[in-house]
Amino acid sequence: MSDLDTLTADIRACRHCADRFAATVSAHEPNPVLRVSSTATICIAGQAPGIRVHRSGTPFTDPSGVRLRAWMGVDEDVFYDAACIAIVPMAFCFPGHTATRADLPPPVDCARLWRQPLFQALPAIRLVLLVGKAAQDWHLGDRLGMTERVRRWTDAPGDAKDTAYIPLPHPSWRNNAWLKANPWFETDTLPKLRTCLSLHLPSS
Repeated sequence: MSDLDTLTADIRACRHCADRFAATVSAHEPNPVLRVSSTATICIAGQAPGIRVHRSGTPFTDPSGVRLRAWMGVDEDVFYDAACIAIVPMAFCFPGHTATRADLPPPVDCARLWRQPLFQALPAIRLVLLVGKAAQDWHLGDRLGMTERVRRWTDAPGDAKDTAYIPLPHPSWRNNAWLKANPWFETDTLPKLRTCLSLHLPSS
Protein backbone atom coordinates (compact mmCIF):
# COMPACT_ATOMS: atom_id res chain seq x y z
CA MET A 1 0.00 0.00 0.00
CA SER A 2 1.14 3.57 -0.70
CA ASP A 3 1.42 6.16 2.03
CA LEU A 4 -1.82 7.73 0.73
CA ASP A 5 -3.62 4.37 0.79
CA THR A 6 -2.49 3.75 4.37
CA LEU A 7 -3.49 7.25 5.46
CA THR A 8 -6.88 6.99 3.78
CA ALA A 9 -7.52 3.67 5.48
CA ASP A 10 -6.59 5.21 8.84
CA ILE A 11 -8.99 8.10 8.23
CA ARG A 12 -11.84 5.79 7.29
CA ALA A 13 -11.21 3.81 10.48
CA CYS A 14 -11.04 6.92 12.71
CA ARG A 15 -13.39 6.93 15.70
CA HIS A 16 -11.91 9.94 17.50
CA CYS A 17 -15.29 11.76 17.64
CA ALA A 18 -17.51 8.74 18.34
CA ASP A 19 -18.55 9.91 21.81
CA ARG A 20 -19.18 13.45 20.54
CA PHE A 21 -21.46 12.18 17.76
CA ALA A 22 -23.31 9.78 20.06
CA ALA A 23 -24.20 12.72 22.30
CA THR A 24 -25.84 14.73 19.48
CA VAL A 25 -29.54 14.67 18.63
CA SER A 26 -28.77 12.45 15.64
CA ALA A 27 -26.83 10.01 17.88
CA HIS A 28 -24.93 8.65 14.88
CA GLU A 29 -21.69 6.76 14.44
CA PRO A 30 -18.63 8.08 12.58
CA ASN A 31 -18.62 7.58 8.83
CA PRO A 32 -15.64 9.42 7.27
CA VAL A 33 -16.32 10.56 3.71
CA LEU A 34 -13.56 11.67 1.32
CA ARG A 35 -12.24 11.01 -2.17
CA VAL A 36 -8.51 11.25 -2.90
CA SER A 37 -5.84 10.04 -5.29
CA SER A 38 -2.17 10.77 -5.85
CA THR A 39 -2.91 12.18 -9.32
CA ALA A 40 -5.67 14.66 -8.44
CA THR A 41 -4.74 18.23 -9.37
CA ILE A 42 -7.89 19.89 -8.00
CA CYS A 43 -9.10 19.67 -4.42
CA ILE A 44 -12.54 20.63 -3.17
CA ALA A 45 -12.14 21.65 0.48
CA GLY A 46 -15.64 21.71 1.90
CA GLN A 47 -17.11 21.93 5.38
CA ALA A 48 -18.40 18.54 6.56
CA PRO A 49 -20.85 15.94 5.23
CA GLY A 50 -24.53 16.54 5.81
CA ILE A 51 -26.95 13.82 6.84
CA ARG A 52 -27.62 12.75 3.22
CA VAL A 53 -23.90 12.35 2.52
CA HIS A 54 -23.47 10.53 5.84
CA ARG A 55 -26.04 8.00 4.65
CA SER A 56 -24.80 7.69 1.06
CA GLY A 57 -21.08 7.67 1.83
CA THR A 58 -20.44 9.81 -1.26
CA PRO A 59 -19.64 13.54 -0.96
CA PHE A 60 -22.07 16.17 -2.24
CA THR A 61 -24.94 13.78 -2.98
CA ASP A 62 -27.37 16.54 -2.06
CA PRO A 63 -28.72 19.83 -3.46
CA SER A 64 -25.48 21.58 -2.47
CA GLY A 65 -23.61 19.19 -4.72
CA VAL A 66 -25.96 19.90 -7.62
CA ARG A 67 -25.32 23.63 -7.25
CA LEU A 68 -21.55 23.21 -6.80
CA ARG A 69 -21.27 21.13 -9.98
CA ALA A 70 -23.25 23.81 -11.83
CA TRP A 71 -20.89 26.48 -10.50
CA MET A 72 -17.89 24.45 -11.66
CA GLY A 73 -19.45 23.61 -15.02
CA VAL A 74 -18.80 19.88 -14.68
CA ASP A 75 -21.01 16.80 -14.72
CA GLU A 76 -21.03 13.99 -12.15
CA ASP A 77 -18.57 11.86 -14.12
CA VAL A 78 -15.91 14.59 -13.94
CA PHE A 79 -16.80 15.69 -10.42
CA TYR A 80 -16.44 12.18 -9.01
CA ASP A 81 -13.31 11.26 -10.97
CA ALA A 82 -10.91 11.02 -8.03
CA ALA A 83 -7.96 10.78 -10.41
CA CYS A 84 -8.59 14.46 -11.21
CA ILE A 85 -10.58 15.91 -8.31
CA ALA A 86 -10.01 15.18 -4.63
CA ILE A 87 -12.77 15.99 -2.14
CA VAL A 88 -11.38 16.71 1.32
CA PRO A 89 -13.82 18.37 3.75
CA MET A 90 -12.68 20.11 6.92
CA ALA A 91 -14.29 17.29 8.90
CA PHE A 92 -14.79 13.90 7.31
CA CYS A 93 -17.86 12.90 9.31
CA PHE A 94 -21.33 14.37 9.69
CA PRO A 95 -21.06 16.47 12.88
CA GLY A 96 -24.64 15.84 13.98
CA HIS A 97 -27.77 17.89 14.54
CA THR A 98 -28.60 20.48 17.16
CA ALA A 99 -31.88 20.39 19.06
CA THR A 100 -33.39 22.51 16.26
CA ARG A 101 -32.13 20.06 13.59
CA ALA A 102 -29.45 22.43 12.31
CA ASP A 103 -26.08 20.93 11.38
CA LEU A 104 -23.36 21.36 13.97
CA PRO A 105 -20.08 22.96 12.81
CA PRO A 106 -17.18 20.73 11.72
CA PRO A 107 -15.18 19.54 14.76
CA VAL A 108 -11.75 21.18 14.60
CA ASP A 109 -10.11 18.00 15.93
CA CYS A 110 -10.55 16.37 12.53
CA ALA A 111 -8.50 18.97 10.67
CA ARG A 112 -5.86 19.02 13.40
CA LEU A 113 -5.47 15.26 13.21
CA TRP A 114 -5.53 14.65 9.48
CA ARG A 115 -5.28 17.73 7.30
CA GLN A 116 -1.51 18.30 7.21
CA PRO A 117 -0.48 14.68 6.60
CA LEU A 118 -3.22 14.22 4.02
CA PHE A 119 -2.21 17.24 1.94
CA GLN A 120 1.41 16.14 2.16
CA ALA A 121 0.28 12.86 0.58
CA LEU A 122 -1.46 14.69 -2.29
CA PRO A 123 1.55 15.99 -4.27
CA ALA A 124 -0.27 16.84 -7.51
CA ILE A 125 -2.81 19.31 -6.05
CA ARG A 126 -2.48 22.68 -7.78
CA LEU A 127 -5.90 24.26 -7.27
CA VAL A 128 -7.94 24.22 -4.05
CA LEU A 129 -11.57 25.32 -3.99
CA LEU A 130 -12.30 26.64 -0.49
CA VAL A 131 -16.02 26.00 -0.17
CA GLY A 132 -17.31 27.86 2.87
CA LYS A 133 -15.87 29.81 5.77
CA ALA A 134 -14.34 26.94 7.76
CA ALA A 135 -12.13 25.87 4.85
CA GLN A 136 -11.21 29.48 4.08
CA ASP A 137 -10.28 30.23 7.69
CA TRP A 138 -8.03 27.17 7.89
CA HIS A 139 -6.22 27.52 4.57
CA LEU A 140 -6.01 31.29 4.20
CA GLY A 141 -5.47 32.32 7.82
CA ASP A 142 -6.52 35.93 7.18
CA ARG A 143 -9.15 37.95 9.01
CA LEU A 144 -11.31 38.75 6.01
CA GLY A 145 -14.95 37.83 5.70
CA MET A 146 -16.16 35.48 3.00
CA THR A 147 -17.52 38.23 0.73
CA GLU A 148 -14.24 40.11 0.72
CA ARG A 149 -12.26 36.93 0.10
CA VAL A 150 -14.39 35.94 -2.87
CA ARG A 151 -14.46 39.47 -4.29
CA ARG A 152 -10.66 39.87 -4.05
CA TRP A 153 -10.11 36.67 -5.99
CA THR A 154 -12.70 37.70 -8.58
CA ASP A 155 -11.04 41.07 -9.06
CA ALA A 156 -7.54 39.61 -9.54
CA PRO A 157 -7.63 35.86 -10.17
CA GLY A 158 -4.37 35.63 -12.08
CA ASP A 159 -3.83 32.50 -14.13
CA ALA A 160 -4.18 28.91 -12.99
CA LYS A 161 -0.49 28.51 -12.13
CA ASP A 162 -0.67 31.43 -9.70
CA THR A 163 -4.07 30.65 -8.20
CA ALA A 164 -3.50 28.16 -5.40
CA TYR A 165 -6.79 28.83 -3.60
CA ILE A 166 -10.22 29.93 -4.82
CA PRO A 167 -12.62 30.94 -2.01
CA LEU A 168 -16.30 30.23 -2.69
CA PRO A 169 -19.47 30.57 -0.64
CA HIS A 170 -21.03 27.31 0.42
CA PRO A 171 -23.56 26.19 -2.22
CA SER A 172 -26.23 25.57 0.43
CA TRP A 173 -29.68 27.11 0.06
CA ARG A 174 -28.84 29.02 3.23
CA ASN A 175 -26.67 31.27 1.06
CA ASN A 176 -29.46 32.15 -1.40
CA ALA A 177 -29.78 35.62 0.15
CA TRP A 178 -26.01 36.17 -0.20
CA LEU A 179 -26.10 35.13 -3.85
CA LYS A 180 -28.98 37.50 -4.51
CA ALA A 181 -27.16 40.37 -2.78
CA ASN A 182 -23.92 39.68 -4.69
CA PRO A 183 -24.86 39.13 -8.36
CA TRP A 184 -21.22 39.66 -9.41
CA PHE A 185 -20.49 36.18 -8.07
CA GLU A 186 -22.40 34.54 -10.92
CA THR A 187 -21.55 37.09 -13.61
CA ASP A 188 -17.83 37.58 -12.81
CA THR A 189 -16.56 34.86 -10.48
CA LEU A 190 -18.05 31.72 -12.00
CA PRO A 191 -16.71 32.26 -15.55
CA LYS A 192 -13.22 32.79 -14.12
CA LEU A 193 -13.58 29.75 -11.89
CA ARG A 194 -14.51 27.57 -14.87
CA THR A 195 -11.57 28.89 -16.87
CA CYS A 196 -9.15 27.97 -14.08
CA LEU A 197 -10.71 24.55 -13.68
CA SER A 198 -10.48 23.84 -17.41
CA LEU A 199 -6.71 24.25 -17.26
CA HIS A 200 -6.44 21.45 -14.69
CA LEU A 201 -8.97 18.99 -16.11
CA PRO A 202 -8.36 16.56 -18.98
CA SER A 203 -9.60 17.96 -22.27
CA SER A 204 -12.73 16.31 -23.53
